[in-house]
Amino acid sequence: MSYSKKNKPMKKSNLFRDWGTFNKGTDWRSIQISFANHLEYSLSKDQYTATERDLYLSLALATRDRLIERWIRTQQLYYNHDVKRVYYLSAEYLMGRLLINNLINLGIYHETKRAMEEVNIELEDLAENEPDMGLGNGGLGRLASCFLDSMATLEIPAYGYGIRYEFGIFDQAIRNLGQVELPENWLKYANPWEIARPEYSFNVHFYGRIKQIILPDGKLKTEWADTNDVIGIAYDIPIDGYDNNTVNTLRLWSARASKEFDLKYFQHGDYLKAVEEKNISENISKVLYPNDELFEGRELRLKQEYFFVSCSIQDIVRRYLVNHDTFDEFPDKVAIQMNDTHPAIAIPELMRLLLDEHGLNWEKAWDITSRTCAYTNHTLLSEALEKWPVPMFESLLPRHLQIIYEINRRFLRDVAVRYLGDENRMRGMSIIEEDTEKRIRMAHLAIVGSHSVNGVAALHSRLLKEKELKDFDEMYPGKFNNKTNGITPRRWLLAGNPRLSELITSRIGNEWAKDLYQLRKIEPFIEDSGFVKEWKAVKLANKEQLSKIILDNTGIQIDPGSIYDIQVKRIHEYKRQLLNILHVVYCWLKLKQEPDFSMHPRTFLFGGKAAPGYFTAKTIIRLICHVAEMLNRDASTNKTIRVVFIPNYRVSLAEKIFPAADLSEQISTAGFEASGTSNMKFALNGALTIGTLDGANIEIMEEVGRENIFIFGLTAEEVSARRQDYSPREYYVKDPLLARAIDLIREGFFSPEEPNIFHGLIDLLLNDDRYFILADFESYYNCNRDVDTLYRDQDAWTKKAILNVARMGKFSSDRTIMEYNRDIWHADPWPVLKE
Repeated sequence: MSYSKKNKPMKKSNLFRDWGTFNKGTDWRSIQISFANHLEYSLSKDQYTATERDLYLSLALATRDRLIERWIRTQQLYYNHDVKRVYYLSAEYLMGRLLINNLINLGIYHETKRAMEEVNIELEDLAENEPDMGLGNGGLGRLASCFLDSMATLEIPAYGYGIRYEFGIFDQAIRNLGQVELPENWLKYANPWEIARPEYSFNVHFYGRIKQIILPDGKLKTEWADTNDVIGIAYDIPIDGYDNNTVNTLRLWSARASKEFDLKYFQHGDYLKAVEEKNISENISKVLYPNDELFEGRELRLKQEYFFVSCSIQDIVRRYLVNHDTFDEFPDKVAIQMNDTHPAIAIPELMRLLLDEHGLNWEKAWDITSRTCAYTNHTLLSEALEKWPVPMFESLLPRHLQIIYEINRRFLRDVAVRYLGDENRMRGMSIIEEDTEKRIRMAHLAIVGSHSVNGVAALHSRLLKEKELKDFDEMYPGKFNNKTNGITPRRWLLAGNPRLSELITSRIGNEWAKDLYQLRKIEPFIEDSGFVKEWKAVKLANKEQLSKIILDNTGIQIDPGSIYDIQVKRIHEYKRQLLNILHVVYCWLKLKQEPDFSMHPRTFLFGGKAAPGYFTAKTIIRLICHVAEMLNRDASTNKTIRVVFIPNYRVSLAEKIFPAADLSEQISTAGFEASGTSNMKFALNGALTIGTLDGANIEIMEEVGRENIFIFGLTAEEVSARRQDYSPREYYVKDPLLARAIDLIREGFFSPEEPNIFHGLIDLLLNDDRYFILADFESYYNCNRDVDTLYRDQDAWTKKAILNVARMGKFSSDRTIMEYNRDIWHADPWPVLKE
């Protein structure tokens, strides 16, 4: 049997004679023995029967052993010293694969690689057997994962809380030139990193009715009775810090029925009815974000949010009470950070527990809750701010609705006293929206119930304070602050781009992995011709690697000598993949019609998933795929322009894409992208950015220098000012070639079998160009000509690429987490010492 791409059988060696010796050391021989032990004793396999997946599982378990020793010591330290803990509540964690990252953080990557090579196993090939842990849709979940890595690296006592979705973000296939969603069962072969904790299970209530009784001492007691209950079971995943002994915890909740099945129905032969309640209950953690176009989908989504929040808050309270008899010190020992509005129900849930379960009065409970909770806002899109219908809330969570009404009643009294007679302000700030349908504004609830509210980039935070949430900023001066997002350099450079990491480390050492500002030390090497030459060789090798992946996945051959122009992110109108593909068609027409027009060969690479119910986004994917199909067939131009849509974009694929990129497309409409983090990942891997003054692009420009980035388009202020009188058709009429490109799409040139499929998309573009695609088109085209000119001077391009990497220190998630801790959490770091 073959275990590696070298087609060599696994050596017998002395390895299999030493299986009885279990050793958790960090040298290659100890790792090898541990690996062999798990192969035999955990999986009941030997070198003749083991599959590649078995080998991966054995190595993962051997790695987990080394995590567990540190994990136990870390948790003991936290309990023994009664430390303040940070609890990060997020509905999404886009973790990707963990094996290589864990080996690097543990400091045993090279020893493990040798251990595998000694028995003819390629470590990187083995790692390919690990499924992506895709418990998120995009940037929100990936940010949460970066933050967990940084908290552990900075030795901050922290826990992540989320949902153990049985099916994560769907797998995307391209069929008939369009997106098809396939179930992504990442747990099909079990998850070696998790440990079930059934001893930490909690009842979560839904529906029911509210009873209020007068106690003998005259106090009013509220009970939530006749509920339908679901049990939340904890599954823990260790999160190790880099180059230390800290291992924090990501605790994910899985839903289980409170009754496995109804024996009465079973005995009467109605087997489906017997397990109906079990199936309904366990749907809660079945799928990441069900389709919420239907009422049932919306209700299930609200159930998911409350389910994981209730389990988490109950667990937090349980852990606090291990060392405390009263709640007086709760805000001094607990910091709860809500990642967007999905966990905002934590506020009324904590209030419910303090009021109903522990007997605190309202004033004391509110003081504790508001001093404990903090909220991160991630969007400026009003439609993305969660609002739940009051009737749905009243049915599903009646006690929480009561608490929210009381929070709102007291809050509106404060507003009324502060802004006498300002009914419009009160209506706009109320937690309850009372338009055609009463709805609960979860963002408003999060703001009112938190002591800190932060945006995720300087522009985003400024726009929140000046526009979207201006009234709240005036009401609560000092509550709003900025925490510009960041990325972990361990995954996105050290693990993801080993060739570039090794080159950088060869010149400046490896301290940059913990202090990204150390990358400044490579700046002087832009004048070192040898270093520049090695840098180019690294980029070419990464591009060749990606070209092979693309060929294997799409059948399309691309030229590593071309500009790799890449836009990979969630498909959304405001991210303007439509602007990008329209520019591709425009350049193709210029090549066809203007003999004097020339451009350096360029490969336009797209990737990203559209939400299953987002018709326009899925239509944009179809357009990209149809254009690619036609342009790649054109023998007169396909040496100059190639277009590829890379299916099933995910973390493990991103780790191959970012290192190969020449140009990073960050072209959202100014004022719409809260921050973005792919812009940081591309730049950290040596790509130059073409982008608008939006989100974190602005801060990247400030760090790397205006001369080392390609900026185009309207500013957020200009977009806002021009919205009332903007006429996209003016731009259509003004540029005949642009009009021709648009007409070809509308008339079905790229989709002859279905000539009408892009009518709606083009009608939106010409009549309701909400995202200013046509207004920014000329500026975008001209900026791309500057890209073309610079790329022809490879030395100049490479020097700018080096400067981009050297100046990315600010965008480490370590810096972001240090700011959260300094300004919001105030949790002391606790180093874990070796035994």
